[in-house]
Amino acid sequence: MKIRHIFISCLLALSGFYSCNQKEVEILVFPYDSHIELQWPKIEGANSYLIFARTEGSEFAQRAETSDTLLMDFWMNKEDGRKPIDYKIEAVTNNGKKEIAQISTQTREMNEEELLDMVQFYTFRYFYYGAEPTSGMAPERIHIDGEYPENDAHIVTTGGTGFGIFGLIAGIERGWISKEQGLAHFEKMVTFLEKADRYHGIWAHWIDGQTGKTKPFSPKDDGADLVESAFLMQGLLAVREYYRNGSDDEKALSQRINKLWEEMQWNFHTKNGENKLYWHWSPNFGWEMNFPLEGYNECLITYVLAAASPTFSIDSAAYHEGWARSGSIKNPVEAFGFPLQLRHNYAEKMGGPLFWAHYSYMGLDPRGLNDEYADYWQENQNQTLINRAWCIANPGNFKGYGEDLWGLTASYSINGYNAHHPGNDTGVISPTAALSSIPYSYEESMKVLKNLYFNYGDKVFGRYGFYDAMSLEHEFFPKRYLAIDQGPIVGMIENYRTGLGWKLFMQAPEISSGLEKLGFSVNKNGWEEQ
Repeated sequence: MKIRHIFISCLLALSGFYSCNQKEVEILVFPYDSHIELQWPKIEGANSYLIFARTEGSEFAQRAETSDTLLMDFWMNKEDGRKPIDYKIEAVTNNGKKEIAQISTQTREMNEEELLDMVQFYTFRYFYYGAEPTSGMAPERIHIDGEYPENDAHIVTTGGTGFGIFGLIAGIERGWISKEQGLAHFEKMVTFLEKADRYHGIWAHWIDGQTGKTKPFSPKDDGADLVESAFLMQGLLAVREYYRNGSDDEKALSQRINKLWEEMQWNFHTKNGENKLYWHWSPNFGWEMNFPLEGYNECLITYVLAAASPTFSIDSAAYHEGWARSGSIKNPVEAFGFPLQLRHNYAEKMGGPLFWAHYSYMGLDPRGLNDEYADYWQENQNQTLINRAWCIANPGNFKGYGEDLWGLTASYSINGYNAHHPGNDTGVISPTAALSSIPYSYEESMKVLKNLYFNYGDKVFGRYGFYDAMSLEHEFFPKRYLAIDQGPIVGMIENYRTGLGWKLFMQAPEISSGLEKLGFSVNKNGWEEQ
């Protein structure tokens, strides 16, 4: 289903405002279940816009004033929203107010498939319409309030971009942008990545989107970030496969991505041949960050890609001795009746933040994925259900927690930023936790989606989808986004609906070879094809 929209052209003669010339103003109307989105062109000379609305039998009343040319108007009273609604938009100029349009519309009842369409589409917009304009990459953060204490609105994130790539591909397939628009966007992104700072073929965590220069994540983290680069390449390999057999231009892009892939020196990050990978390397501080990748956390995809590399592959011993800690990664425990098989770093009893079940599995298909340490679908699903059960049990007695409000993961928080998980719970719910877990817990996650959208409206939902975090306990509703949290929402919902990201990534021949090298097996018997 395509997102419904209505184009309304209003022919206006705004004397003195348009120099007495007639102007045709095209208003875009997008009616949803609890809100209506209005878009209009920027009017020359306008400082702001006043939006008025009326329902049958009432007079026009002001709904909002904005300097933007987009308004999401929520009608939390369904009875009012289902009636015809008349809108009037006025431009406020130095010479007074001028009406630019009147339109009529109404909200509409939406089923679950349409709600998923809506959430995916809005979240997709972060990575297309919200992309950093020079690079096409995902901004690390978008703050609707316009406040950036670190002056970093132009800083892009490698990992967040990788997650968002899966949403961009979904956007092409669902018709939200044309194939030509999608290809042009990926070409811009790859051109930027070819020229951006790299260290033995590995990108930094943060990059200046305007210059391609590294933005240090911390004083000594000013060079290669292997994990974030793995998240990026997970997405880029899906793009390579998407375009592999396409037009000449598409094949050319696929080949350029392949060159970037082949230039990544994964084995360099074994730090002189140790049997483990290291997260960081700095041109100024070498290996001083000294952060070995040992499981279990979000980093599994890094070892899979390192083993799969056709040019700079690692030995399987790095996986078994490093990541798997010579077998001690196994740590069978049970919480709330759900077993975990792996030792979750610093969260051994009930599992870590839920992004651990998302980041490595945007392309790496966990369905039927096993090795000697775990069944990865079972691990991810049970981690999700434990996280949910903790919130329902609610030992902190936080306001609002329950079957329709759960989900602890890393996000903005009342103390800045926090990797929330059972046992580290501040009363902050991160919408990405439940929504990105839809493949593992569809019915349970949909309860959260509906509760957030229908009951909290514009407190939690904006132009790029659900905001990063919320808390009823602390009256905390920041209108801010992080790429690393938005990307998994659209990509993992698409994996639930069509398996698109999983299919593309897993069809790369190197991936099956890399998994086999590390001792993985994939048994899809009993899995229904989505």
